[in-house]
Amino acid sequence: MELADERMKELNSGLFVVDISISASNVIHLELDKSDGNVSISDCMSVSRNIEHNLDRESEDFELHVSSAGLDKPFRVMAQYIKNIGREVKLVTNDGKKHEGLLYAANTEEITIEKSRMEKLDGKKKKELIVEQTVFPMTQIKETKIVISFK
Repeated sequence: MELADERMKELNSGLFVVDISISASNVIHLELDKSDGNVSISDCMSVSRNIEHNLDRESEDFELHVSSAGLDKPFRVMAQYIKNIGREVKLVTNDGKKHEGLLYAANTEEITIEKSRMEKLDGKKKKELIVEQTVFPMTQIKETKIVISFK
């Protein structure tokens, strides 16, 4: 982890670690994300090379995989929530209920989802925009993912 952090600080491009795992057979999986924009292949290669050049294969055999976190995977660190404020997300609460809306705010305690809809109100001829915000404590969230849209 220190070797990855060292290179990410050198690059100074907003990269952060989402997940790192090391199997019993020394297979290292490192997932990265970027606070602004997307992780490039050169970002992954740069971090991978720094790790490989600083670990001694003579003393420890290992296999290394460095990749981006992926749009289809749930958020795992707060930096992913912060990065995606303003994007459509789908979340599942611990009781299995699904909620979808704009990620309006996020902190370590809770997130706020905003939903908008057009609704005809009593006594009005035209529909009006109704905006509702719902706060979800982090302790009640099972998973949160980006809604992938090709519009």
